[in-house]
Amino acid sequence: MAENNSEDKKPLGSQKRRSATPGNGFQGWLVIGLVIALISIYFLSKTHVLPKIDQTKFEQMVLNKEISKLAILKGKEVVEITLKKEFLGNYKSELSEQPNAVVNQNAGPHFEKEITSTDAFVAELNDLQKDIPRAERVHATAEERYGILEFLMGPGFFILFFVAIYFMFFRMGGAGGPGGQIFNIGRSKATLFDGDAKVKTTFKDVAGLDEAKEEIEEIVEFLKTPKKFTDLGGKIPKGALLVGPPGTGKTLLARAVAGEAGVPFFSLSGSDFVEMFVGVGAARVRDLFKQAKEKAPCIIFIDEIDAVGRSRGRGAMPGSNDERENTLNSLLVEMDGFGTDSGIIIMAATNRPDVLDPALLRPGRFDRTISVDKPDIIGREAIFKVHLKPLKLAADIDPKELSAQTPGFAGAEIANVCNEAALIAARRNKTAVDMHDFQEAMDRVIGGLEKKNKLISPEEKKIVAYHEAGHAVAGWFLEHANPLVKVTIVPRGVAALGYAQYLPKEQFLYRTEQLIDEMCVTLGGRVSEDIIFGKISTGAQNDLERITKLAYSMVTVYGMNDKLGNVSFYDSKGGDGYNFNKPYSEQTAREIDEEARKIIASAYERTRALLSDKQDKLEILAQELLVREVLFQSDLERLIGPRPFEQLTTYQEFTRNEDKKAAELEKANKEAEEALPAS
Repeated sequence: MAENNSEDKKPLGSQKRRSATPGNGFQGWLVIGLVIALISIYFLSKTHVLPKIDQTKFEQMVLNKEISKLAILKGKEVVEITLKKEFLGNYKSELSEQPNAVVNQNAGPHFEKEITSTDAFVAELNDLQKDIPRAERVHATAEERYGILEFLMGPGFFILFFVAIYFMFFRMGGAGGPGGQIFNIGRSKATLFDGDAKVKTTFKDVAGLDEAKEEIEEIVEFLKTPKKFTDLGGKIPKGALLVGPPGTGKTLLARAVAGEAGVPFFSLSGSDFVEMFVGVGAARVRDLFKQAKEKAPCIIFIDEIDAVGRSRGRGAMPGSNDERENTLNSLLVEMDGFGTDSGIIIMAATNRPDVLDPALLRPGRFDRTISVDKPDIIGREAIFKVHLKPLKLAADIDPKELSAQTPGFAGAEIANVCNEAALIAARRNKTAVDMHDFQEAMDRVIGGLEKKNKLISPEEKKIVAYHEAGHAVAGWFLEHANPLVKVTIVPRGVAALGYAQYLPKEQFLYRTEQLIDEMCVTLGGRVSEDIIFGKISTGAQNDLERITKLAYSMVTVYGMNDKLGNVSFYDSKGGDGYNFNKPYSEQTAREIDEEARKIIASAYERTRALLSDKQDKLEILAQELLVREVLFQSDLERLIGPRPFEQLTTYQEFTRNEDKKAAELEKANKEAEEALPAS
């Protein structure tokens, strides 16, 4: 798996979405403003209150000539009273009794009085002022108050309320966008790549996955030239499931299909169907396929489909309504519901095929299961070539050698190694990335960050040195052990105080003697501590965990034990979800424990005998480690002699085969030239 660092660096989320509504931020601020307005109306309606006076107080004000203005509010049967400035001090206490009142102390109005009718009030006012000269009398005027506040407190409140509801429920956000969008919650969250938003990744950007690419390219050809296949009676496959470990390039392959096919491409995750509301997942499935039928021919890609495609009934309580199962049922119906000539192909990716429902994997839904495994040495070389292109490299960089030193690495890990190497070189102000930078990058990816400042006592450092030397010596003198690359006592990662790195041969079948030798190498550290110090430490915790799993696997999985025979209790399909019992008796369980302990004890005694015989070489390596901290394979050959067994690494075998093929080709060409008649 590899990908060019070109213009297609933008993440999927940055591409144009099908249902994204422009201006979502503006609509959100608009709703916030409406809410603030409604709250303000509420508080203003509570605060815009004038102090009320009774008839006696009003008559006193009129007779004392304290009023400058009387305003009768139409339709409210209320008169507002404005006092003269020189008399405001007489009513200071009444005005301050209501702290919430909105009163302009200078302009007024200051008080209000309820009236029965306008005519009755005017007649009463004239009667009170009959003894007051006409020039000094106060007259009442009718006024109509209908400002913004009165509007908001009246019909404006309901208008704003319904506008807010409209934006919140009908306009705010896209399908499943900000705010939840209640009436669109059942809409699919799939991202559509079409038109200007086409993916730029192609099959040229994918390396190390030749077999998977062939299968995928055929699907693309189905979409481009379907007549080529239908003329022979063939049918376009409905679905392809990409299965493989994390980081191997499943999603990258799907993106390459999107870039090559030239058809609309719907991309989403299995978790996009999951929602807290009942029935939403099934609704989103139906909406997704409805959109796909409108855009056919097209491709639907569901990443991490195990989030919604787990086996039904597993882990569910009897009688419960599992929303995930309803979503899966809807997906199963839709995948088997459209015609074979509709031009819709379903692609999905997962690293957990064992948990998927069998109905999802049957032909007619996912017709093809494409394995995307970790690349071999040839695939890793191709991936390295892709990721090395943007780097400034030194002359000693060989992609083939890098691929040989990274067995078991997935494409994502190779990309990480290349990036780490470039960062290390830049940190050291180099003009090019050399092999030493790649070695350190591999160490960092495998063992973690180097802890240069980690304080280790001399006694602990000595224990670590003899522990790692025990691993190295045991692996050096055991025939089926993997070739050693280097051994170090430099602390790395969280708890690793040192480690020995081997270059395992790329093979798929292991014999019993190979597993036993591997177990002895793993026990070399614990045995070395026991021989040298007569005591043991906690440093072998990870080693013991590995050999325990290996011993139990030899007995219960691979049938490599004479007493229990050729039996395997490993369930490759993960069980049916309801089996809570072991598939063997208590007596058999006791025998399994006994045989596993016998295997470990036998390997321990074998390792002890080997290291006791080679104790002088153990001392040499440990003392050298205490001085240099890192030893390579060439150092071991210099210190303790060449390895007594010739075991070629995968790289050496690959190189030897390449040289052999080149020699045969050269010989064939020479014979062909000699066979040609002389001109």
